[in-house]
Amino acid sequence: MVKQYETVFIATPVLSEAQMKEAVAKYVNFIKENGEVVYEEDWGLRQLAYPIQHKTTGFYYLIEFKATPEFVATLETQYRRDERIIRYLTVSLDKDAVAYAEKRRANKAAKAQAAADPAQETVNE
Repeated sequence: MVKQYETVFIATPVLSEAQMKEAVAKYVNFIKENGEVVYEEDWGLRQLAYPIQHKTTGFYYLIEFKATPEFVATLETQYRRDERIIRYLTVSLDKDAVAYAEKRRANKAAKAQAAADPAQETVNE
């Protein structure tokens, strides 16, 4: 049975941008091989709520995907083995959470469109 999940991981801040992109590509490709990536979002370098492994910042990355429950255990094992990943969280999305995620993506896309084309906003008013 395929379910929808959301995973967020925090990568160590000592990575270069190229190393971070390579780590993200590794997990996105791993998910694509075993399921379907619905959405991904780079949250960038952020302050941690508390120090983790003597680090106060980290690169956050979100991936929404569809896969079997067995795959999630495999994915989290990969996170644990990767020294670049300092924290991760994977949650199963119920129908309300899926609807909320879709609404959030639509709002983000609308804001991006409005920022890209400010003339369109004045025409709609």
